[in-house]
Amino acid sequence: MKIASGLYYTKDHEWVKLEGDVALVGITDFAQHQLGSIVYVELPEVDDAFEAEDNFGTIESVKAASDMLMPVSGTIVEVNEELDDDPALINGDPYENWICKIKLDNAADLEELMNAGEYEAFCNEEA
Repeated sequence: MKIASGLYYTKDHEWVKLEGDVALVGITDFAQHQLGSIVYVELPEVDDAFEAEDNFGTIESVKAASDMLMPVSGTIVEVNEELDDDPALINGDPYENWICKIKLDNAADLEELMNAGEYEAFCNEEA
């Protein structure tokens, strides 16, 4: 299992990478392994606003469908449209193939998330 340093993580296996006041959001390597071959990603719409822990889409694999929960509050500024054509990109590298970018409403939301070490310990407990 790959855990990228410098990211923030949720207990629902989403990750956040901060770039100024915009956060890239995706699912973790742990999550994509649990799902298996990803066949569909429901992307949010640009300009949609979300609160932390809101459902922002669904990800489907050959064996399961799972809701994705927004790790932070804000407004969607971009979605990764490459996933419409090739959702399996997430299986190749879930940290390079982000799902959306969100302009943060409140940077304090990040304080509620785990760092890489905390996330690794959390995953070891779940395994």
